[in-house]
Amino acid sequence: ITLCATQLFSCFSLSIIRPQRHITQNQIYPTMFIPKANRIAVYSYLFREGVCVVKKDTVSATHPHIEGATNLEVLNLMKSLNSKGYIRITFSWQHNYCYLTPEGIEYLRGYLALPAEIVPATHKKAPSRPEGRDREDEKFAGEGKPAFRGGNDREYRSREGGFGRGGGN
Repeated sequence: ITLCATQLFSCFSLSIIRPQRHITQNQIYPTMFIPKANRIAVYSYLFREGVCVVKKDTVSATHPHIEGATNLEVLNLMKSLNSKGYIRITFSWQHNYCYLTPEGIEYLRGYLALPAEIVPATHKKAPSRPEGRDREDEKFAGEGKPAFRGGNDREYRSREGGFGRGGGN
């Protein structure tokens, strides 16, 4: 086999530029070990509220709403849940807004061993507003005068004098 210098050099330079080594799965995606207590705290907060706001700040020591967990741990847990389809993330102004999906509710309910009666705050019905009061009864409360100031809607302007249109002599 006869190799010229250029062929030898090109083969040699390619092996230097792109070394042939085997990359394992852990080297491509490094894993982060999160203590189980912090994971449960994050998951329970997410299930209780139904939403979670995480600032894109990897050096913050704590998350403002979740006790014990760092902001980086919460951020990575939310990314993991998003990749599994359990939450939906909206990113705006350096904040991740994470919303639980129905699949995520079922997953967290199983992970946290919660009964089916417990639902996130975003899925609870808002308390209905009390029946509106009858405004006609309160309009003329007291001496038969309207509840608002003055009897005429233009009475706040004085008829005698003033500035502007028709005001003054």
